[in-house]
Amino acid sequence: MASLTIENYVKAIYQISAGQDGGPAATGKLAEALGVSPGTVTSMLKTLGETGLAEYAPYEGAQLTEAGRTLALRVLRRHRLIELFLVRTLNLSWDEVHAEAENMEHAVSDLLIDRIDAYLGYPAADPHGDPIPKADGTVAGSPGGRLSKLPAGTRFRVVRVVDQSPEFLRYLTDTGLTLAAEGKVLANRAESGTITVEVLGQQTTLAHYVADRLLVTQA
Repeated sequence: MASLTIENYVKAIYQISAGQDGGPAATGKLAEALGVSPGTVTSMLKTLGETGLAEYAPYEGAQLTEAGRTLALRVLRRHRLIELFLVRTLNLSWDEVHAEAENMEHAVSDLLIDRIDAYLGYPAADPHGDPIPKADGTVAGSPGGRLSKLPAGTRFRVVRVVDQSPEFLRYLTDTGLTLAAEGKVLANRAESGTITVEVLGQQTTLAHYVADRLLVTQA
């Protein structure tokens, strides 16, 4: 059975790589994501290489092997189902569940996770819109495109939030930009790097780098 540390590393490599179209996860990004030093990351990546979970090239980064990807998806499946379970059964808010799931994802068995999956009705996504890997290891592609790319006049629906820090999620709650919320782009100004949207009668102006964290479909 993989250790907590190994599970955290393969999950981080998977998420970073997925966020950049499959490219290697750089040592610096992994260090930032995991809250450790680059030297610690380099040492661990060598261990992952020796165990056949990842391939590491100095100055390029790490990519998961098939075995590493399988393990990463198992961890993500646990994490995302736990998040949804906490929201639906204990009424935790979407800004509370990430930290709780981080603590619980290493302690639950795959059997319990399969039971939770069935209890929830085999959901497709977690409370933030992240796709939930299936028991067979498959995972659906991410729907939608970045909010920052929509022209003025476009109606949209929020389908995924890629920044799940509690502060950011609470900000989205205050502005009405929660999962499944529908709105309209009032202005998209390339010269200032901002986009103004209206949701539930409330206007909000976002920097493009902030709107990049919201994936939407046209409504």
